[in-house]
Amino acid sequence: MSPIIRECERRNLDYFILHTGQHYSYEMDRAFFEDLNLPKPKYNLDVGSGTHGEQTAKILTGIENVLLTEKPDVVLVQGDTNTVMAGALAASKLHIKVGHVEAGLRSFDRTMPEETNRIIADHISDYLFAPTETSRNYLLKEGIPDEKIFVTGNTVVDAVYQNLAISKEKSNVLEEMNLTEGEYLLVTAHRAENVDVKERLQGIIDGITAIGEEYSFPVIFPMHPRTEKMMKEFDISPKGITITKPLGYLEFLQLEAHAKLILTDSGGLQEEACILGVPCVTLRDNTERPETVDAGANVLAGTDQNRIIASSKHILEAETSWNNPYGEGKSSEYIIEQLDN
Repeated sequence: MSPIIRECERRNLDYFILHTGQHYSYEMDRAFFEDLNLPKPKYNLDVGSGTHGEQTAKILTGIENVLLTEKPDVVLVQGDTNTVMAGALAASKLHIKVGHVEAGLRSFDRTMPEETNRIIADHISDYLFAPTETSRNYLLKEGIPDEKIFVTGNTVVDAVYQNLAISKEKSNVLEEMNLTEGEYLLVTAHRAENVDVKERLQGIIDGITAIGEEYSFPVIFPMHPRTEKMMKEFDISPKGITITKPLGYLEFLQLEAHAKLILTDSGGLQEEACILGVPCVTLRDNTERPETVDAGANVLAGTDQNRIIASSKHILEAETSWNNPYGEGKSSEYIIEQLDN
């Protein structure tokens, strides 16, 4: 969302940031505003962790109170978190226009809470900013009127370009970690369906360990608090992997940009790897970013050790140039232009 905030600033628009505090680690949360030179949120609900129902209820109540006070013309939400669904629902019930950035993404896996969130947000939004024609077609097939849908590219492209420039000035994480460009593997895993199931988490650990050994590359794994908790609970003790605390966004962006290979279960990282020209292996059985697979930038491996090894070898030995399907980095301009008309 940072490029949209910057575009609002550039146009001197009357806007404010409402931050729910859904992420409850400092490294993953407040540091974003400092690192990216963004204005502080006008509101911070500080909801923290909890069950889906508990967290969503806190967010819904908090956002509703703010919207009743502020009475904005439109509420923008981005992505597929509980914040997005609750934000869209609160605005819709108060008859405030909703714009969903990254509309139309589908994994077609209803066991994923993110899939429920994005579907609900799409169907109650007034402006659906779809990153690609694929996303637009999914929305049309679900009966959403064409006049509500705008193919804008994805603001992740704007964000990567803008924030990579900032990161080069502020971070020298490769030097600090004694890493060489193009000679390390970068791993993330945080999804409940992976890290809460011992067999799947063990498969991921075994797979990434084997690939690191095969290519004699360091394996860097900034670990999400949830993953760290489950590793201890399952008594999984990886060897040959460098585990770090969650990193700031700018440090992590530098690691992404210069990795030999990224292995992840994150949706956003699939896109960022594609934009940065870094091959990606997705540790999931499906993806709501099929454009990355179609472009040849990404391969689905699931969590089976042998599939992770085979997929990694395949993409590392394949052609490494592809066309970025998410636009040229002007999505935030298109989105604000549409709302400012």
